Amino acid sequence: MKPKARPRIALLVEASRAYGRELLRGVALFARTQVDWALLHQEMTLDSDIPDWLATSRVSGVIARLDVHSIDALRKLHVPIIDVRCNRKFDGVPQVETDNRKVAQLAFEHLWDRGFRRFAYCGFRFASYSEARLRYFRDLVAASGCPLTVYESKGKPSSSLTMLETAGMSDFEPMSRWLSELERPTGVFVCNDIRGQQVLNACRAMELAVPDDLGIIGVDDDDAICLLCDPTLSSVRPDAERVGYRAGEIMHQMLSGLRPEQDIELIAPKSVSERLSTRVVAVDDMELARVCRFIRQHACDGINVGDVAEFTTLSRRQLERRCQEELGQTPHQLITANQISRVKQLLAETKMTLEQITRRAGYSHKERLSAVFKRETGQTPGEFRAQAVNAQASSELKA
Repeated sequence: MKPKARPRIALLVEASRAYGRELLRGVALFARTQVDWALLHQEMTLDSDIPDWLATSRVSGVIARLDVHSIDALRKLHVPIIDVRCNRKFDGVPQVETDNRKVAQLAFEHLWDRGFRRFAYCGFRFASYSEARLRYFRDLVAASGCPLTVYESKGKPSSSLTMLETAGMSDFEPMSRWLSELERPTGVFVCNDIRGQQVLNACRAMELAVPDDLGIIGVDDDDAICLLCDPTLSSVRPDAERVGYRAGEIMHQMLSGLRPEQDIELIAPKSVSERLSTRVVAVDDMELARVCRFIRQHACDGINVGDVAEFTTLSRRQLERRCQEELGQTPHQLITANQISRVKQLLAETKMTLEQITRRAGYSHKERLSAVFKRETGQTPGEFRAQAVNAQASSELKA
């Protein structure tokens, strides 16, 4: 008996963005564990034209980040199509998308938990994902009774997403004026990490204090972008791998002749990856905000409460009282928390020895650092590093 031909699935998904790479990873995971597919993919960007080879490749199905200029050509293939971009609705094409309502909710709750009670949103006009996130974020802020200020770069409805995002680079001056006029402190939700980098560049140029004056959180958790930002950008992490995996499941269903029960499935984001752009407790007390910034910048230089008291215009008694009333911590606890945060980062992200980390965290002896770390985290530095290494290895194995 002649063996059955393997289904050939074309993946029109960019690998130039973290979201696209994770999406491809999800499809690949489904294909190699649940079915026997041949996956066809070539390097492309988000708004690339459909490749010429697609018309002659006899594909069995297409999973694509669809846009209006590509749908007609894909329909001519007469194969199942699944849209994982969801920029607009196409008749007969199932969609799998990140749940933007829950993205906005995670961003809002993250800023709220850090004490922000004034909010702002910065996005790209006519980018569907940006407008959806603004709509849900606006609802959350309104329900909280807090103020919201919005800025969107100008664009044209017919522009590609790449053009809209590139246009965000050209509105540096008006965006900078908007940022400078925001009341302090304000929590700023930006539509994605690309916009977040643009906002942080403007803040740096104007010497706006991030996160003390403006706490900023993006979306996509693209480590190539987030870690390039100064300060590093906090970001909502979508479950793009799950989006890809679910698209694979629906494609398998359609290849069997079945239609999905829903036109669109929404996949909840995973979590918030907190970095320096929101690592703050927002307070209206300007002097206390100065103190918090001083501690964050110098905690690992070996400062003590006496150094903080010398820096501030407050008396030591006022300093202690305000910290307790506004932050629920003493100045000493704030210093320790910043030191431990730095130690965690170095343990997880480097191979530095504990002796090397000790000096970088502002401690004189590793024994003292180990005792404080155990008290604050419930783990020894070695146990924390082993856990971080195992988590990373598990993630790579899954990939």
